[in-house]
Amino acid sequence: MPQASVVPPTLPFSIRGFRAWLFCFARAGGRPSLALPVWEHLPRGGRKAGGRGRPETPPPSRSCSRPGAGPRDVADGLRGAPKPPLAMGPGPRLWLLFQLHLLAQASPRSFVVDRERRVFLLDGVPFRYVSGSLHYSRVPSQLWSDRLHKMRMSGLNAVQVYVPWNYHEPQPGVYNFQGNRDLVAFLKAASSEDLLVILRPGPYICAEWEMGGLPSWLLQKPDIVLRTSDPDFLAAVDSWFHVLLPMVQPWLYHNGGNIISLQVENEYGSYFACDYTYMRHLAGLFRALLGDEIFLFTTDGPEGLKCGTLQGLYCTVDFGPADNMTKIFAMQRKYEPNGPLVNSEFYTGWLDYWGGSHSTEDVKSVTRALQDILELGANVNMYMFHGGTNFGYWNGADWKKVYLPVTTSYDYDAPISEAGDPTPKLFAIQNVISKFQELPLGPLPLPSPKMKLGPVTVKLDGDLLNFLHVLCPDKPIHTHLPLTFEAVKQDYGFLLYRTWLPQNLTKPTQLWVQNSSIHDRAYVMLDGVFLGTMERGKEEALFLTGQAGSTLDVLLENMGRISFGFNHSDFKGLLQPLVLGQVVLTDWQLFPLNIDALMDSENRVFETQKCNVKFPSGPAFYSATFRLPGPAWDTFLYLPGWTKGQVWINGFNLGRYWTKRGPQQSLYVPAPLLLPTGAPNSIKLLELEHAPTRTQIQFLDRPLLNFTIH
Repeated sequence: MPQASVVPPTLPFSIRGFRAWLFCFARAGGRPSLALPVWEHLPRGGRKAGGRGRPETPPPSRSCSRPGAGPRDVADGLRGAPKPPLAMGPGPRLWLLFQLHLLAQASPRSFVVDRERRVFLLDGVPFRYVSGSLHYSRVPSQLWSDRLHKMRMSGLNAVQVYVPWNYHEPQPGVYNFQGNRDLVAFLKAASSEDLLVILRPGPYICAEWEMGGLPSWLLQKPDIVLRTSDPDFLAAVDSWFHVLLPMVQPWLYHNGGNIISLQVENEYGSYFACDYTYMRHLAGLFRALLGDEIFLFTTDGPEGLKCGTLQGLYCTVDFGPADNMTKIFAMQRKYEPNGPLVNSEFYTGWLDYWGGSHSTEDVKSVTRALQDILELGANVNMYMFHGGTNFGYWNGADWKKVYLPVTTSYDYDAPISEAGDPTPKLFAIQNVISKFQELPLGPLPLPSPKMKLGPVTVKLDGDLLNFLHVLCPDKPIHTHLPLTFEAVKQDYGFLLYRTWLPQNLTKPTQLWVQNSSIHDRAYVMLDGVFLGTMERGKEEALFLTGQAGSTLDVLLENMGRISFGFNHSDFKGLLQPLVLGQVVLTDWQLFPLNIDALMDSENRVFETQKCNVKFPSGPAFYSATFRLPGPAWDTFLYLPGWTKGQVWINGFNLGRYWTKRGPQQSLYVPAPLLLPTGAPNSIKLLELEHAPTRTQIQFLDRPLLNFTIH
């Protein structure tokens, strides 16, 4: 770990401080002052505007001593400060500004630990970050700046962000950094808001994200041991990091960017492997590709510090308002006796699972604990500050003795709501922060406008089986026994398994599978008639009658791979053969379905396909076109009476709905997805079970997140 030697104990001086003084000299009309900006004199505790650490005498120049300033240099960060008239002539003033420019170019930028004072140093100056988590993969790129601006105006000086590997490398060697996946554009947006970045590139990130951010194509090698020194896993990680890390290198703080630190792995101490060779490999890879100046750290819960830490990586902890802060920080002290206290995940709320209740965290408990953390002089990142949405198929799942898929909404009861609006929790947190550092000038933006529309009637286009030839244009895969999603390279979504009854069934005969081997939910049809569902971890009896040769179709849904639990090798599909009575079913056809390709708004297959739908229950497509009466505003799609399925708006996969199970009842529709006045907007549904008698939908001006039917 690099040690601080920039600030000798008898001479509190730094180049950054001198640069600020020189700037003030120029701004004051050339009248010299030996007083450095006040934050150069502060003891441990940093740039605090009141309370502990405040100097007894007022600063000599308020305009050039911004307690709580953001990471940009004082020389170019005096927005909103009063500008005294310059008394100097243009020649001397320009000369001083030119010297200032040269000094800025020559100044070393650094983010290190001062172990004597137990603080971080930013450019040699004591610094404490108050950060918040935001995941760019859960927010449309058009809204990044809006969310980041609200974070900065709340008093934060940093943003913590994960990089989901599977979001950027959908297939081995195929990379996507465009549009909503443009990581560099996100870093630029954070820089524009004067926010430092704490980057968490994994390779595993958890985040309640599909497979914890690991690509599912890793499981095409079924014996791979993830998050270990398994050669196959390390080879894939090395290849990925050789693409990602050079991309972020120019954005490291000491290179002129805003990334002050990078996290190695994620809560590794909670994983079963405890493979130090793997952790050393990752640390070496980071330093080989980014240099020795980078600040690397780990994050673990109090029970995971033993296996999650590594010498040379700064140890940080995570905990929430209800946890024993004193005890957990004392555990961090065992690993970092001479360094700043850091809570890398201070939980402002919690996630939701399908079938559970909407999670909330009391405002008073959050703010009370946050104040306690800041009074200790600790650094903190609030997880989440803005949660966002699990669009498409990106939600993960937890394993807590049972399989728990995460909802589409990742609102998290965060200070900034899923729709990007300030909440009472945000204002309470902002008030706490203001006790320790000055807030940026200006008010927080108001909530964005919301709109109501509908009801809109959607028409039945046909059941899913009628569209197999376009959903799976290649010939089906023939196999004696069923294969998994991974074996047929179907990463997400749906896979249809088809076979035929081997004999007449005059009496109801049970269809079943051993060892809860349906991953994750099956929709069973016999000769096109929907019979019911089978679900992972559920002992639901399904009985069949029929003639030999009748077509048995089983549509399997991947509801999200496990992102946190014992093992992340969460294979999808039929992991073992289906059994009918005592007969193992064989001779299968497998149809990997590319439904998203069919949902492009320009696709006319629903209009041209002739379908005679006799049984409107079971997996079926519905669609409608609607127009907005005015500008496009945020809204919330509500599907009363619908059961479970997937929604696309203008070709964009909005995510899953499960109205019948809850708790989430509405889906957030960001304004950028909609077309404004008069333009036709398309909506398409895949309802998997039962549609209501009146096939209508509505758009609401507020979310419905807390209604569970048990």
